[in-house]
Amino acid sequence: MSAPARPDSIARLERLVAALAAKGIVTEAELAEMQARTDRASPEIGARMVARAWLDPDWRRLLLTDGAAAAERMGVSMAGAPPLGVLEDRPGLHHLVVCTLCSCYPRAVLGYPPGWYKSFEYRSRAVREPRAVLAEWGTVLPEGTKIRVVDSTADYRWMVLPMRPAGTEGWSEDQLAAIVTRDALVGVALPMAPLAAAAE
Repeated sequence: MSAPARPDSIARLERLVAALAAKGIVTEAELAEMQARTDRASPEIGARMVARAWLDPDWRRLLLTDGAAAAERMGVSMAGAPPLGVLEDRPGLHHLVVCTLCSCYPRAVLGYPPGWYKSFEYRSRAVREPRAVLAEWGTVLPEGTKIRVVDSTADYRWMVLPMRPAGTEGWSEDQLAAIVTRDALVGVALPMAPLAAAAE
């Protein structure tokens, strides 16, 4: 958890907002709406995007071609956000997202980044030893799978379209979205069908 803002930082921010409002660049109401939009964002949005891609080939093509346009079609405003790229896992290839410099993260579709994503340890080790990092999460990939580490930046944000797990045939979009976690959307985990459901 980050430290509380210092009084001098708050005062500086208030002066900046007042100057922007005085010049007609932005209103306090617009800033409040941007903050509310960020607060409403959550990994459930990304999970629903993935579930729809597993069910609808046309949607999948849109998602992989223009992630921001796909998000907009789901009612997520991408105004002011960097472009959203979507990395497709497939047999023999697994993607892992990291921001090596800080904590760039597709907040519009995943919400706020978790603390571990921002940590120096994850940011450095994900690049140097991705397979070891995944193993610590309990994520074991099939033999011979290549891991592609992708750097999320201030200019371009990334999320993962994981492979649909076996045993989910005939599932609804809601059922599929429920097994797609935030961790799967950045590649440290895999979506898993519950054993009972997979056995049915």
